Amino acid sequence: MRDGNGMSIRIDILSAVPKLLASPLSESILKIAQEKKLAEFAVHDLRSFTHDKHHTLDESPYGGGAGMILKPEPIVECIESLQAQRTYDEIIYVSADGEPFTQKIANDLSLKSNVMILCGHYKGVDERVRQSVITREISIGDYVLTGGELAALVIADAVVRLIPGVIGDGESALTDSFQDGLLDSPHYTRPPEYRGMKVPDVLLSGNHKEIAAWREEERTKRTEKRREDLIHKK
Repeated sequence: MRDGNGMSIRIDILSAVPKLLASPLSESILKIAQEKKLAEFAVHDLRSFTHDKHHTLDESPYGGGAGMILKPEPIVECIESLQAQRTYDEIIYVSADGEPFTQKIANDLSLKSNVMILCGHYKGVDERVRQSVITREISIGDYVLTGGELAALVIADAVVRLIPGVIGDGESALTDSFQDGLLDSPHYTRPPEYRGMKVPDVLLSGNHKEIAAWREEERTKRTEKRREDLIHKK
């Protein structure tokens, strides 16, 4: 999706509990992105695509075992109804066993026009959904959440803030941690001294070349100390 201002993105989120998404999508950077018409969000209640009077979304797993599984019919029908309206660049399922979410993936997704995110719930979704309609599976970490809604919000926030014009200072997003494989440098603001702790002299010098060199050195130091694995990837 593009408008007169350049790039923009539409993100459709499919959920069994859509109320979990309402507040985060209407605040802060995500709100600003929508007001600037650089992002559009559409939340879809999977229960709207059920066909029984109880609006049943989940069933017990074949073969026995604990937990419940999201049925395939409501999910596939919801996805197909959206695909009938537009072409999607990615249909993402957020799951614990998906590929680890990284800044690179966020950068890639920020260049897309239409992205769909399916939120799992309970023990997950019927495997046939993953086999037939999902194009990408993403995990935000090695832990398990009650549902995929929080993970979908993490992805949406990380992606949308990268779209030119969403953040007032475009350079801010480009210098974030992980953009080039390193963590960010330390940051300071007024006052120059607080409880005996002083801002490094170089940041007060006005010498932009020295400041840039200091920041790059600090980024490397911090990454080596806290995330040595990132150094090995470079």
